Amino acid sequence: MTHMTHPPQSGHDGPYPAPILVSDRRVEPDWIDANGHMNVGYYGIAFDLAADMMFEEHLGVGWDYVARSGQGSFVLQAHTHFLDELREGEGFSVRFRLIDHDRKRLHVFAEMVRDADGAVCATQETVSMNVDHAARRATDYPDWAVQRFARMKQDHAGLEPPAQLGAPIGLRRKS
Repeated sequence: MTHMTHPPQSGHDGPYPAPILVSDRRVEPDWIDANGHMNVGYYGIAFDLAADMMFEEHLGVGWDYVARSGQGSFVLQAHTHFLDELREGEGFSVRFRLIDHDRKRLHVFAEMVRDADGAVCATQETVSMNVDHAARRATDYPDWAVQRFARMKQDHAGLEPPAQLGAPIGLRRKS
């Protein structure tokens, strides 16, 4: 089923940067745990806040879309790799790439990068689905959004696949 719920009010039709960069992020004092670095839960918040900006500014399916259409992205699965510490006050950026999509779902990979030295401190891979808030059921994104996803996937196709993409979770044992 294809439909045009509401015309886009934000975002653009491409071309899209490869990857998309959300910058000017900073580790907040409240995000620090007893180990003196950013707490595991706040990595999720930091990725989510950056994703909100990427969805709004580039794809047009952020908060304005949710308010106008009564639909929004629900995360179905997320896998985070913690690779290095981030400490209070450190600046960081988040790089996004669209791995895949269909009419209802997005597969996105993000890297959290420390601004001072370019180190990738964490990665997050997510699969999300568009959900109608009234019905609480999956629904197709509007045609304009699906067209934007296709363009972004095309623009990101040349990026080197990250080592963490699709990585299983578990204990690795040496033989």
